[in-house]
Amino acid sequence: MDIRETRQIGTTSHYLPVLGLGANPLGGLYEPIPFEDVKSTVDTALKAGVRFFDLAPVYGYGNAEKNVGKALGAHNRDELFVSTKVGRLLLDPDDPASLADREDVMVLWEGEQLYKGTDPVRPYFDFSRDGVMRSLEESVKRTGMERFDAIHIHDPDLFPDEAIDGAFRALSDLKDQGVIGAIGCGMNQWEMLADFANRAPFDCFLLAGRYSLLDQSALPELLPLCERNNISLIIGGVYNSGILSHPDPGSIGGVSSKSDAIGSWTENVTFNYVPAPPEIIARAGAMKRICDAHGTSLKAVAIQFPLHHPAVASVLMGPRTPEHVLDNIAAFSAPVPDALWADFKSAGFLSPQAPTPQG
Repeated sequence: MDIRETRQIGTTSHYLPVLGLGANPLGGLYEPIPFEDVKSTVDTALKAGVRFFDLAPVYGYGNAEKNVGKALGAHNRDELFVSTKVGRLLLDPDDPASLADREDVMVLWEGEQLYKGTDPVRPYFDFSRDGVMRSLEESVKRTGMERFDAIHIHDPDLFPDEAIDGAFRALSDLKDQGVIGAIGCGMNQWEMLADFANRAPFDCFLLAGRYSLLDQSALPELLPLCERNNISLIIGGVYNSGILSHPDPGSIGGVSSKSDAIGSWTENVTFNYVPAPPEIIARAGAMKRICDAHGTSLKAVAIQFPLHHPAVASVLMGPRTPEHVLDNIAAFSAPVPDALWADFKSAGFLSPQAPTPQG
């Protein structure tokens, strides 16, 4: 596949590169990351041709927006597609004024935080119109960018009505004013996205981990619905947080660093951010053996698979280092024999309804 390819977002005039960079690891996920390392990773991506960058206030509690925005600052903004998200405000939990009138807003991630090296703030859910406007103002300040190409409502699992009645309506007004190009919603579940597809005219959805080699639960209902409603899908979590990425030193998601042997997958490998159960490890191992027989990598098959569905416009990689960027691009660009897809279907790893180059 060619990372220079673009696909239309819904019925808008905007086109999305088929491969993007998700900035969650660049926010200091699991361990701190200095700006110099973020810049090196972003510069490597830009030099390799990546032009789509997906951000969020919650990634590093503002650090991803600040550091990636700064790293992109010298590049021609008109050549980039940059998205961010709304639905969480970053507030100081020790400042009473900061939390005024927010007793009913849920704190995300109590206990040990996922991000390291962050400012002393915590994310609070807010899908109201005022919350959306404030969130975008703060994202503009952090990134140094005056506009965003797409805005996603972020993880409204517990607040579906607020997401539609508050956030979507606010974003719709901004789209009508030409402030943003496309309205999306980013989630780790497909069921609410299917509901939203019938409730509001979204342009795109960002779905993580639910249309992959190991989890095709979104295929029967959501993907056909998106195709009918002209809602473009961006697929994240193509490796299901690690297990579909070959185990190499420094891999994000707890992947074993011992070797590329199937046996090494049984230690520290994750599936959807938790330790992978034995049956998932066995399934991934069987997939890898088919890939080996065809002279390609499981990683290449995993990152390319979603884009064969006509509803899918783009997939996201989540690199932390320049080496991760180049490894993902190599997997994205690697040839995958047509016969491999047939073998995956014959083995029951792909739904009969999942589009592949062979149909």
